[in-house]
Amino acid sequence: MGAIERNGYVFEVEYSVINSNGALQVYRDGDFVEEITFDFQGDRPSSQQIEDLVDGYFQKDEFYF
Repeated sequence: MGAIERNGYVFEVEYSVINSNGALQVYRDGDFVEEITFDFQGDRPSSQQIEDLVDGYFQKDEFYF
């Protein structure tokens, strides 16, 4: 999975098949903003799960453009 760019943010996905968990690292202007951790089932997180995490990032109550 490659990086996802949306609304000036870059989301990079890292995951461990052995532990069935991953992290979505959030960057803005090349600076690290935060890391969102998640669990998944199977060989890798689904594209839909990653998209849902990115969408959820922008729906947080404390997020302001």
